[in-house]
Amino acid sequence: MDRRTLAENRSAVTHIEEPPFARNLFGNTRWAWLWLLVRLYAGYQWLEAGWGKLHNPAWVGARSGTALNGFVQNALSKTGGAHPDVQLWYAWFLNHIVLPNVKVWSYLISFGEFLVGAALILGLFVGIAAFFGLFMNTSYLLAGAVSINPILLILALFLILAWRTAGWIGLDRWALPALGTPWSPGYVFHIEHPASGMQHEGQSA
Repeated sequence: MDRRTLAENRSAVTHIEEPPFARNLFGNTRWAWLWLLVRLYAGYQWLEAGWGKLHNPAWVGARSGTALNGFVQNALSKTGGAHPDVQLWYAWFLNHIVLPNVKVWSYLISFGEFLVGAALILGLFVGIAAFFGLFMNTSYLLAGAVSINPILLILALFLILAWRTAGWIGLDRWALPALGTPWSPGYVFHIEHPASGMQHEGQSA
């Protein structure tokens, strides 16, 4: 085998097939009932948390930002020691990005939690909703708040992996084929040419 052949073999892209168990668990609609249970549990936790904040003036209302300010101050108090609960780089983020805009973040968190919960329960854009849920869980953990966050983070990871079928018993059953993905647009973005009958990708407004 010459050097050129060896170089081509080294640079060749190899597709490694996923195990049958993972392929079925994350891509087969027969497991949709399992993801429904996961969605309902995680969605309820987010919906309840968001609903409570939306009806709390300390989060959304006349005193918006006061509750989040207290949460951030508590997180900043955990930066001491050799192995602090809150890392210094995240403390910088809280102190210089969150606190100066605490009211805006208070609204974003409140509505974000509620929308993630509603999307998971309805089964609409489950992968996207789970991603933002995971992002918030990670943020809370970095701020030193454990609670139920590790459990929800793990569940969000599984829902992201099962995004194709996690919403099958839900609105994604119709939304995903209609809208598709960035790499494979759905049927609403395909327009049939009246003369040739060929399909062309349309552009969303």
